[in-house]
Amino acid sequence: MNAILKLWRHVDNILSLFPTGLDALLARVAIAQVFWASGRTKVDGFFTLKPSAIELFREEYQVPFLSPEIAAPMAATAEHVLPILLILGLGTRLAALGLLGMTAVIQIFVYPDAWTVHIVWAAILVHLIRIGGGAFSLDSLRG
Repeated sequence: MNAILKLWRHVDNILSLFPTGLDALLARVAIAQVFWASGRTKVDGFFTLKPSAIELFREEYQVPFLSPEIAAPMAATAEHVLPILLILGLGTRLAALGLLGMTAVIQIFVYPDAWTVHIVWAAILVHLIRIGGGAFSLDSLRG
């Protein structure tokens, strides 16, 4: 038993060498990629909304309270701006909160059976809301 405890302490010491803030950096990049990739499917070039994006909101997504003509550009904008902020670690908590709101809308109104994917997104986003951008972020420069 003493050998197992000694081994565990050794492993724990090695794991403690991971830099503080690495978790936030990895979380920011991972979740930003998900939303960025989705946003890229809705636009041509840098930011010309595809007609198919509006049709997608009309036929498949059907978000209540918003017309497809409003929901599609809002989603495309959020899926581009918020991931950029996350990658930079600038306004991390607010950007993550925005994406958590999008995740909730997607889960509740669009794909309610996809909770196993959305709960992973939510876990990452809640982590970022709780800890912020971490050491490798522009947020950390404000002191």
